[in-house]
Amino acid sequence: MRQIFLDTETTGLDPDNGDRIVEIGCIEMVARRLTGNHRHYYLNPQRASHPDALRVHGLSDEFLADKPLFAQIAQELLEFVAGAELVIHNAAFDLGFLDHELQRCGRAPLAGQVARVTDSLQLARELYPGKSNSLDALCRRLEVDNSGRALHGALLDAGLLAEVYIGMTRGQGSLVIDAADAADPELQSEVPDLAAFALPVPEPSADELAAHRAVLADIDRASRGKLLWQADLA
Repeated sequence: MRQIFLDTETTGLDPDNGDRIVEIGCIEMVARRLTGNHRHYYLNPQRASHPDALRVHGLSDEFLADKPLFAQIAQELLEFVAGAELVIHNAAFDLGFLDHELQRCGRAPLAGQVARVTDSLQLARELYPGKSNSLDALCRRLEVDNSGRALHGALLDAGLLAEVYIGMTRGQGSLVIDAADAADPELQSEVPDLAAFALPVPEPSADELAAHRAVLADIDRASRGKLLWQADLA
């Protein structure tokens, strides 16, 4: 299965109120191995970023002013993700923005152009109910190094998400091991032949036998003679 780990940065939180995408990062994984193939775009949103958003991603209006519009990279992006499984953390947020951008270009929603969309936030909530499941929290929990994440960045976050996803699924794309998994020596573990082991059976001492008889006698009295098992200890 070809998977694309995708993340966006935006001018704000609400595409219905005109907020736009300022950065897209996509990282490719095939058979649970990063291929090194990726796409990364800074975009001119044609509007200012909200101060809260600017504090998150650090992409100033001046920096973005000469970057391409979404319409200019839409075809390349769609060709890259076509037919793949998209893995997105809090997928509804990113898809909402991407679909608004695609609509502006007269294109169909993204989910219809990929194999499927997996929300890694939903997966994390199922695995770790009642816990914080932000990307930073998952990195700490799964020991993924996010020390370089002073600011959010779409490509950096997509890479962290790929590592987190591997940790959450233990190298599997699903809970069912497929044929590719079975053939992967890294995912196989040697099962010992227990028949080869001879377990020692120590003989009880005289004191241990006496203590055992006393316990049986107590059980027999408590059950009014209904004790059904007795060892031949004579």
